[in-house]
Amino acid sequence: MIKLSDLFDVHYGVNLELNRLTPMTNGINFVSRTAKNNGISATVAPIEGLNPIPSGVLTVAGGGSVLETFLQPEPFYSGRDLYYLVPKFEMSTVQKLYYCACIRANKYRYNYGRQANRTLRDIMLPEIQDIPAWVKATDISLYEGAARPCITAMPAPLTALDWKPFELQQLFKIKKGKRLTKADMLPGTTPYIGSTDSQNGITAFVGQLAIHRGKTISVAYNGSVAEAFYQTTNFWATDDVNVLYPLFEISPEIGLFLCALIRFEKFRFNYGRKWHLERMKTSVIRLPVTKAGKPDWKFMEGYIKTLPYSSSI
Repeated sequence: MIKLSDLFDVHYGVNLELNRLTPMTNGINFVSRTAKNNGISATVAPIEGLNPIPSGVLTVAGGGSVLETFLQPEPFYSGRDLYYLVPKFEMSTVQKLYYCACIRANKYRYNYGRQANRTLRDIMLPEIQDIPAWVKATDISLYEGAARPCITAMPAPLTALDWKPFELQQLFKIKKGKRLTKADMLPGTTPYIGSTDSQNGITAFVGQLAIHRGKTISVAYNGSVAEAFYQTTNFWATDDVNVLYPLFEISPEIGLFLCALIRFEKFRFNYGRKWHLERMKTSVIRLPVTKAGKPDWKFMEGYIKTLPYSSSI
């Protein structure tokens, strides 16, 4: 193991304030301390006299989402408390991605009160000759074109549609998950859906048989309340999760559209007001409808297919 500073030259970013920049579609990426979207929070107009940071470097959040680390494939500007790492010698893309994961694995050492500004250079990382063989064997070309939409038509404006309220029990049969303690979990391949806001709700893989089928939507009613995910395969859901079985023909695209609408209900609930089964049944979401007043499933599916990354669904 060697220090991060033995592998990378560590530089502080350009320390810009996003609210003072001009938004611009297809502009220059603005990388901040966020943990999402490869760290990119906006695209902005070029700034006269200020060259963007070159592509091919790693960005690391020194504060905020501490140690969120990403490889930047395009030139970018950066916000405050953001560092970028330039390899001291030639590294392949997969090697850089590996080091992103290694740096991110040190997140547990930091929090809001203990940032990484002073200690980033001293984080210990594997030497390049110790990188596992499977890293070199990884074929990242499989992900080329992943951002393309499934169809090239422009998305229809959602504001121009007719929308109608529906109770969730009109659309789904809702079932509870079942508690499974860590002590009782067996090793296996069955997805275990917990009350989390990431990894499509999967917190573990267990050896128990699935208790819920795929082509359903899992919704956390406790913990990360209203986090909704479309589940493609059979799974086990914890007792903090309700599972929505559709009363209609569902596709992944329709499922993703509905998950977004369900998440919009998050503001109604908190630690003291859970989204329990009976309350969920009578909860209302609004859907685009046909002229006959029925949910316009065809539109929902088509809309998702026009969005970036829909070709990868």
